[in-house]
Amino acid sequence: MNLHAWSHFCRGRLLERLGRAGAAAEAYRLALESDPRFARAADALGYLHASRKDYAAAERWFSESVRLAAGNANAWFNLAFVRQEQGRHEQAIEAFSETVRLNPVFDRAWYGMGLCHATLGRHEEAAKSLGEAATLQPMNGFAWYQLGMAYHALRQPEKVKEVVEHMFRYDPRMTRRLIHDAERGDLAFMVKDMVA
Repeated sequence: MNLHAWSHFCRGRLLERLGRAGAAAEAYRLALESDPRFARAADALGYLHASRKDYAAAERWFSESVRLAAGNANAWFNLAFVRQEQGRHEQAIEAFSETVRLNPVFDRAWYGMGLCHATLGRHEEAAKSLGEAATLQPMNGFAWYQLGMAYHALRQPEKVKEVVEHMFRYDPRMTRRLIHDAERGDLAFMVKDMVA
């Protein structure tokens, strides 16, 4: 354990909590200088930049974190997220894929991958990824909504109906939205008594 690196890292965490992002970033850089293999410091720099929506800088640091800790699913997820936020969906899918290879139950990675596929018009792949996310989080209305929309794009009305029936049990508002967006007025009776 490199005590100098950890000392800088802990100082960075404290400075970050105090709202001093610039000083925290400098402390994390010093941690990396003290120990160039300190992936957590690279992660911390990535988070700092991502929190300011500086996704290009965040990607640099998350890429470094992945290089230092290639077996860390969280590092791959962070890299995928900032690529997705930059509209680089192909590269995001690559990183999300590595995330779920390392951790098959990483529901947010399946969800992100599904959104990227949907954005690229790959609705079959989107449905597969979103189906994994929905299975892992059976009460996540957003995942189920997106899954329903993927089925709508694939022209699979029975699958949309199954999603609506599932969602209605725990998220009637999101169900109403899916019924509207998927143009399934025939299912509106399920939410007819809801106040708009």
